Amino acid sequence: MVSWVSYLGLALSALIAATLLPMQSEAALVTLITLSPSAVYSLVAVAALGNILGSQVNWWLGGQVHRWQNRRWFPFTATQLESAERWYQRYGRWSLLLSWMPIIGDPLTLVAGILGEPLWRFTLLVSLAKTGRYAVLAYITLYVLE
Repeated sequence: MVSWVSYLGLALSALIAATLLPMQSEAALVTLITLSPSAVYSLVAVAALGNILGSQVNWWLGGQVHRWQNRRWFPFTATQLESAERWYQRYGRWSLLLSWMPIIGDPLTLVAGILGEPLWRFTLLVSLAKTGRYAVLAYITLYVLE
């Protein structure tokens, strides 16, 4: 049986992993599924929810970019921001379905916020991507790695 502390740890690791901070939540999910296979649905739901909330943090930060971009500590150049905006405008909101991917997924959610993607649509597309990612990982853990 998985304790509430394990669920909280999983949710926090998934939330942080979805922001621009370096962290992986997959190992926590695989470990918890291995320890308690009967809790797979709730574990996937908690991991997905944490990851979706982390993506919403990125979306919010993206909405604040123009306010902060002239600060000395700001990590992106104007050229980098323009390049990211062009990419998102070219491929559109459907590119958010790739938000599950390492390296490009988190910056993609930030750019969606910069360009003012509506939160409801952003959340819907990111939810599909993130839940699918964790569901596939759970399936692999339960049936392929057994």
